[in-house]
Amino acid sequence: MKPPKITICSKDYDDLYDLLENEKDESSFKLLRDELNRAHIVNFNELPSNVVRMNSTVKFTVQDNQECFSLKLVYPQEVKNTGTISILSPVGSALLGLSIGQEIEWPLIHGQKTVVHIDAIH
Repeated sequence: MKPPKITICSKDYDDLYDLLENEKDESSFKLLRDELNRAHIVNFNELPSNVVRMNSTVKFTVQDNQECFSLKLVYPQEVKNTGTISILSPVGSALLGLSIGQEIEWPLIHGQKTVVHIDAIH
């Protein structure tokens, strides 16, 4: 599956690159760096409201089992036990810049993958 087009606002882009500059473990941010490198960057006020940005709450469905989730995309220091997901996680990196209705292949454990559908963004 070809990765979908993604759009990121310049503020999130700059903040995330700053985060990457200070991150010691390169393996934890390779996917995020790849996502940032392929993103279309726009000004904050030009980012449509249907696009996942930092601090968005994203409702999505895992296509394999039709399980629905609703998680807030946050910086690593803002992660809580429930309801949040770090931008440095493979899942968090994959969500950034997607819009409602898009699907993306999602990495699972042991090299497996699934497809996730973006249902809503708040």
